[in-house]
Amino acid sequence: MATSFKFKPLTISILLLFLCNAIASSASGSSSTTMHTNNWAILVCTSRFWFNYRHMANTLSLYRTVKRLGIPDERIILMLADDMACNARNKYPAQVFNNENHRLNLYGDNVEVGSIFLICKPFVFLLRDLEAVDYRGYEVTVENFLRILTGRHETAVPRSKRLLSDEGSHILLYMTGHGGDEFLKFQDSEELQSHDLADAVKQMKEKRRFKELLIMVDTCQAATLFSQLQSPGVLAIGSSKKGENSYSHHLDSDVGVSVVDRFTFFTLAFFERLNMYDNASLSSLFTSYNPNTLMSTAYYRTDLYQRRLEEVPVTNFFGSVMETIHTDSPYRAFSNRYYRKSKTEMPSDQSGGGNQRALEDSDVLEELADPKLNAIQVGCPLTHTWNTILGRMEKITQIDNFVNCGVVLMFPIVALSSWFSH
Repeated sequence: MATSFKFKPLTISILLLFLCNAIASSASGSSSTTMHTNNWAILVCTSRFWFNYRHMANTLSLYRTVKRLGIPDERIILMLADDMACNARNKYPAQVFNNENHRLNLYGDNVEVGSIFLICKPFVFLLRDLEAVDYRGYEVTVENFLRILTGRHETAVPRSKRLLSDEGSHILLYMTGHGGDEFLKFQDSEELQSHDLADAVKQMKEKRRFKELLIMVDTCQAATLFSQLQSPGVLAIGSSKKGENSYSHHLDSDVGVSVVDRFTFFTLAFFERLNMYDNASLSSLFTSYNPNTLMSTAYYRTDLYQRRLEEVPVTNFFGSVMETIHTDSPYRAFSNRYYRKSKTEMPSDQSGGGNQRALEDSDVLEELADPKLNAIQVGCPLTHTWNTILGRMEKITQIDNFVNCGVVLMFPIVALSSWFSH
């Protein structure tokens, strides 16, 4: 009896140990099972002064690209350290170009919100989109940048200037300016160190502010800025390795300065061939950089990223989240013309309240209202129950979660059997 009396608490202790391990394992793997629900972009130009015109053009070009691919303005944080459009040296007031052909004004109608007057003495221009710049001029500081990442804002900061991401967010962080070995200059007066960036990303991960994060940096020795990163779910790419410079692409003799950097230029060239429905992968983007044309070696760090780059579409970071409604009917009564009723793919980032457009056809709606067809749709209750069970089983996507659930379910059974055995 004494031996059997000691067996019961020992059994319960072991089961409690397994239970704690299962709970801890489930908590640690929660981020990997969280659904991808939204995309954000943080676009940062850290340079002032006219001769750094290209850095502002870089940032505005990426802004135009992510908007075209479906990320709305309310999920884009835009930081511009200077206003080249109103610089006294600008031959084209209120305009910024990234190509010497001047076909695309980056300060055009594609940048959003409100209607305000932009005053470039002696000119006055009506620009619709200047308010899309969330931080400008001397607001672009290392402190404000880190506050955006970590969410540690003062109470007076409006929601439009905050990164309101969550554990289902994919975030694109793009930075351009002048840098060196493990630092990036802000305003030519202060520096963002690699350990500052790593610490901010760590806080973001601990506070569940992202599911996956892509950091893209166009600066000299860009790869060194990633050296301190340790948080899972982070992917990083830079325009140059340690000891290498990053170069501008071409000079616009009419403007008098270089208008775009090489790394950003070839990034834009890649995306100009795509739309929000394309499935080009991150691998295809990363391998598109040619060291001979870049005049530097693009470097990407993938050891913290759990997925294969070949399986990740670039729109997972540069575009909107696509919610696809699959229409699959086992009944022959529904011919192809009924599929016109199915909902089209709609970027959830553009839908505001998440509502999706549906293509409605009056003839289809009338035929779907036919009682005979409704009778076909009812089917067998047993079949419906079986399909429900299968649907719930499909939600268990990882074997670890399945094992953990089994351990938790076994605990009361084994405990009761041990109790009754005595």
